[in-house]
Amino acid sequence: MKAPDFFSELRLSGHLRTLGFIALAALFLAGTVAWSQQGPPAGGSGRGGRGGSGRGRGGGGGLQADAEHPVLKIGSHIPDFTLPGADGKMHSLKEWNATKYLMVVFECNHCPESQNYESRIKELYEDYKTKGVQLVAINPNDPASVRLDELGYTDLEDSLAEMKVRLADRHITWPYLYDGETQNTATKFGVIATPHVFIFDQDRNLRFEGQIDNNQRPDLITTRDTRAALEDLLAGREVKVTDTRVHGCSTKWKSKQVGSASREAEMTKINVEPVKLDTVDADGLKKMRANDTGKVEVVTFWSTKCTTCADSIHALETTWRMYRLRAFTLVTVNTDSAASKDAVMAELNKQHASGKNLQASIDLAAVQAAFLEKWKPGTMFTEVIGSDGKVLYKKEGIITKSFPMDSLADAVPSPDLLTLRRSILANMPDTAGYPGNKAYWMEDYVKIAAVK
Repeated sequence: MKAPDFFSELRLSGHLRTLGFIALAALFLAGTVAWSQQGPPAGGSGRGGRGGSGRGRGGGGGLQADAEHPVLKIGSHIPDFTLPGADGKMHSLKEWNATKYLMVVFECNHCPESQNYESRIKELYEDYKTKGVQLVAINPNDPASVRLDELGYTDLEDSLAEMKVRLADRHITWPYLYDGETQNTATKFGVIATPHVFIFDQDRNLRFEGQIDNNQRPDLITTRDTRAALEDLLAGREVKVTDTRVHGCSTKWKSKQVGSASREAEMTKINVEPVKLDTVDADGLKKMRANDTGKVEVVTFWSTKCTTCADSIHALETTWRMYRLRAFTLVTVNTDSAASKDAVMAELNKQHASGKNLQASIDLAAVQAAFLEKWKPGTMFTEVIGSDGKVLYKKEGIITKSFPMDSLADAVPSPDLLTLRRSILANMPDTAGYPGNKAYWMEDYVKIAAVK
């Protein structure tokens, strides 16, 4: 009689232990879900955080300081610098000795959040330049440390030459300096991201560092931290909030030139992606022209008879690698006869063209009739088509004369390539992480559309 009671109690004990484990797991899961549903802080991309620092509002989220590049501490004297500017001149710190307050803003070309804040940086410059505040912008990034898939929201990279293009195109009137060559200045400041603001008093001691405000979307801003710090200083008050979290694109240090997250590693992967060539008929071309992909589509027609087209094809392939994680697609269409397939594949393999490649199964006249366009035989023809089938941009002839294939840092894009990229950027939908970026590029596209 004892045995049955013993086994019953054993089974009951096991059941209770199981229920206990289930209850504990449920509590853990509920806590995890509750934590995850808090979401990223307003205005941040939700990547990383300066958590636990207790500095200002630094514990609430944003990007975390790099352990190898600690942020300049409040009260520290400004590090000296002499840097080249996008205006073609050299600029030193002593140039602004007579200015009462100095605001150093680290920004760059490629970062979508930096682009979104460009108009607010301009407002700060215009609003305070007559009040004894000098704004100086510095690009901290090493362009060779930026991967192609990190260029999905830009027409330009972060080189000094391309900064000059951005300065002219966006009418930047404040000093825009380049530190990507040595990153000595960025290291001394401990720049976390672009944008990142540092404000110094008349003695050039740091009184504020952090974000411009707390949201990329102007309608959701609740704290204008940089303005608040400036107003405190101008009123002769102690700065109430001396430092805040920083949100944006992390500083691209030279150390990123090597390793699994480098552009070289990215290119190694790209170079082993399979290259394919399919055929397309008139019906396929008509469907392509109508564009029912839901994406912005670039279609480029080319021939092996074009001896100057290789650089342009490379420029388009580079553009595709930049934007392919977004609502974008590139299609190359070769118009040579089927007998030239080997030569076509040889060129595509040389370009590592792992996107969508087609060869027309009909002659050039039929190709043009199906696509509703005409161009000279043997030349390139490229068209950007919106997700609604609207032609956004088209170009007969090469897109660029020089776009080196053997370099990680590509040449400055030609005007035609910039126009093509801006047509794409202005017509792709915003992503959740960077609201307002489409509107930034639409400013350029309006000018493009006006001269078409």
